[in-house]
Amino acid sequence: MPLDKKFSTAGSENQEPAETPSKREGQASAGLGSRLMQLPRRLYFWVLGFAHSPHSERALFGLAFAESSFFPIPPDALLIPLVLGKPGKWLRFAGFCTLASVLGGVFGFGIGYWVWSAVSEAVFAMHLPGLSPEKFEIVAALFRRYDFWIVFAAGFTPIPYKVITISAGLMAVSPAVGQPLAYFGVFLLASAIGRGARFYLVAWLCRKWGPPVLPFIDKYFGWLTLAFLVLLAGGFYALRFLH
Repeated sequence: MPLDKKFSTAGSENQEPAETPSKREGQASAGLGSRLMQLPRRLYFWVLGFAHSPHSERALFGLAFAESSFFPIPPDALLIPLVLGKPGKWLRFAGFCTLASVLGGVFGFGIGYWVWSAVSEAVFAMHLPGLSPEKFEIVAALFRRYDFWIVFAAGFTPIPYKVITISAGLMAVSPAVGQPLAYFGVFLLASAIGRGARFYLVAWLCRKWGPPVLPFIDKYFGWLTLAFLVLLAGGFYALRFLH
């Protein structure tokens, strides 16, 4: 075999197969998926970076506000290190968190109220499964009956608060909830109590026991808040039954 042909054959044997467009697209999609999965983790560490910043209180306020309507990282992630770093300011930090979260809840309520008002007729006209004016009224009636407890539960427990703030505003559009102003007042009160109870409790635990309490908060705090809510509701039902 001629040398030039031999070398050309050897080169073709060792040469890696060329990438096809579909393979490149698959690699790009996999890379994008990996980056999207890492996004909450990156956001979490980005939030933690404000713990030692001179703008930490502003960051806490902004985080608590945004989390009530769209941001995925809860303000506890920044509240805890701030209290651990400056235990004497635990009341101030918890107060900042509560105020900002309630205001953010009002913003989420506005999103549900005003956006739904603009698109409800178009949405109903699409005849989507499970979404009809009749079912919408049923859900609105449930909000009217349990509005305080639904909002309080979302504010105090791991239930996503942002989902309830937007849903509450959405439900306010319906005539089934009665007077929208009174409905909004109940929403505001339940938000303030639920969010305040959560953030002041977290801040107090960190102030009282310091860093050793972190594993407890991480593993059991959510379950304890749910258990407390169940016991509280059970107590009210028991009193109602006895009377």
